[in-house]
Amino acid sequence: MIIDSHIHCGSRLSFNLISPLLEKAGIDGACVFAPVEDIYDRYDPFFQDTPQWIMHRKEANRYLLQLSKSQPNIFPYLFIWNDFDYEEISLGYRGVKWHRHEDEPVYNYKDKRCLEAIERITHLKIPIVFEESLENTLNFINNLAPNANIIIPHLGLLNGGYYSLEASGIWKKDNVYADTALAPLQHIKDFIKKYGTSKLFFGSDFPFGEPATELKKILILDISDKDKASIAGENILRMLKHGY
Repeated sequence: MIIDSHIHCGSRLSFNLISPLLEKAGIDGACVFAPVEDIYDRYDPFFQDTPQWIMHRKEANRYLLQLSKSQPNIFPYLFIWNDFDYEEISLGYRGVKWHRHEDEPVYNYKDKRCLEAIERITHLKIPIVFEESLENTLNFINNLAPNANIIIPHLGLLNGGYYSLEASGIWKKDNVYADTALAPLQHIKDFIKKYGTSKLFFGSDFPFGEPATELKKILILDISDKDKASIAGENILRMLKHGY
């Protein structure tokens, strides 16, 4: 099976738009998370959460839960923010999306509920797709969540850069994985050469990337068909199976 491990989907980015693109590319399923705009105001650096945003965020996440009940091989991820509503995970989310860019509102890592959320996610063994600044990425992996399954999207392109993460030793950790969404082919080849294929997941980052185009980057690699199958779907399915 081929699984796109990185797709944004929501009420304004309907699965009806995504489904034909997956089918055309021969992709059997996807891991989906809500668009950032449904989670917080990324354009307001002083953004403060409100009851309205909390409700909007819950609706955006639960849209994916409902979608997964009617669509085979759709795996919903909980996009977590500063209310750290980890109780929602028990509803059936298969992973967690943890995301911000350096010029955006910040996570409150000192909040008690933040640590409780990390503990819960780690216990359930479900993956965290973690996109943050380099400093926060290193702190999260090394100190806050040393035993969690972490997937760094884009091979670190927006987490401080592929080579910065390599210099830190992050890629060597057994619990740190990466997806290929929008990653340069050079970085994909380098990762495979140094760390193998077992910790790499195919992703497209739709709507920012085209599923068929991003999948082609995997299919043209000079590796065995078995290794291509691992990256294209087997690795992420294995991780999802090991979660609760």
